[in-house]
Amino acid sequence: MKDILHCDLNNFYASVECRDDPSLLGKPVAVCGSQEARAGIVLAKNYEARAFGIKTGDKIFEARQKCPDIVIIPPHMEKYSAISKQVRAIYQRWTDMVEPFGMDECWLDVTGSHYLFGSSEEIANKIRETVKAETGLTISVGVSFTKVLAKLGSDMKKPDAVTLLSPENFREKIYPLGVGEIIGVGPATFGRLQKLRIRTLGDLAKTDPDILVRHLGKSGIWLWRAVNGYDDAVVHEQSYKREIKSVGSSTTLPRDLYTDAEVWRTLLGLSEEVTRQLRREKLCAGGVTVSVKTNDLTYREYQTVLSVPMRSSQSFAQAGFELFKARFDWRLPVRAVGIRAIYLYPDSLARQNSFFCDSRRLEREEKLGEVSDSLRERFGKDIIFPARLKNELDLTRGNINIFQSNHGYS
Repeated sequence: MKDILHCDLNNFYASVECRDDPSLLGKPVAVCGSQEARAGIVLAKNYEARAFGIKTGDKIFEARQKCPDIVIIPPHMEKYSAISKQVRAIYQRWTDMVEPFGMDECWLDVTGSHYLFGSSEEIANKIRETVKAETGLTISVGVSFTKVLAKLGSDMKKPDAVTLLSPENFREKIYPLGVGEIIGVGPATFGRLQKLRIRTLGDLAKTDPDILVRHLGKSGIWLWRAVNGYDDAVVHEQSYKREIKSVGSSTTLPRDLYTDAEVWRTLLGLSEEVTRQLRREKLCAGGVTVSVKTNDLTYREYQTVLSVPMRSSQSFAQAGFELFKARFDWRLPVRAVGIRAIYLYPDSLARQNSFFCDSRRLEREEKLGEVSDSLRERFGKDIIFPARLKNELDLTRGNINIFQSNHGYS
């Protein structure tokens, strides 16, 4: 049986800002995205703000309605990233099995650390005290025998606390919790579980696994195993590299888009980011997904298979644009756009050419992309870009989010 910790920095962004500006202590504080770039939502809040009912994801005007005196602070991502690395280095004093889960959370496998540092609870408390002493920040730590239960434990007592979920006590502690508390239950899964009258984790644990599989597919049996303590996912070393299943980029635009031409330039700018990541990972895209959010916040997603695997920004963007034109009806203007490479192939595999693809042009575009990558590494990412984006950098780069997906949390 494994001994696993889940360490979670409490209210990370907001805690860093309050630490660095003592005048904020005791005041309700929220770290929010840019209103000018229309990404004005709450990214993090402190406990004083939480007391007013402010939640992560609230729009700024909603946060001000709940708490007129709230202090709004822009994010400082480089600072948060540096502190995150500092904290992970602290974790590694106790074990080399440290697996990040976002910037503020990590799993630690301390099964082999007991002879040097004591029990799992003792290690958790030593880490908690060290983080507080060296960074001025607090963490909550869940201690258990599976990754899922350790994460549940870290959420149960905040801030600056340790919670033990052992094989003997985890059922009585977690089964009264709402079913939405467990990792892997998003809005869609939550809705399906509610229709099945599964309200708590205890209800989930007692449900026939066949029923869950019938309604939720493979994730149903995974959830059932997780709440019953059968999760066998391992904690990987920090250097472990998961298989990437997709690579995407998205942006919320500073102004609405009304024409195909504006969407094309946006997709081209986003595709520059996506294909650069594909080349870095030595991958090619076998398919493309385009996501669109209209100004009434309705979300749509379209997907197709490419005629030939590629990693050229021009051709990849063109494929996404053709998909957009074929599927989007322009009843409303566009507020946000995203494009994602799917069905990924290692670039070392032979690619089957298509009669409908100019393979020589594609090869030239990909070589140009490789040269552009080397220039950007030496002189900065804005040293070279498509000429048609010369006057559109503020549009395509207003609020870009780069994301990858893999096999999940494990």
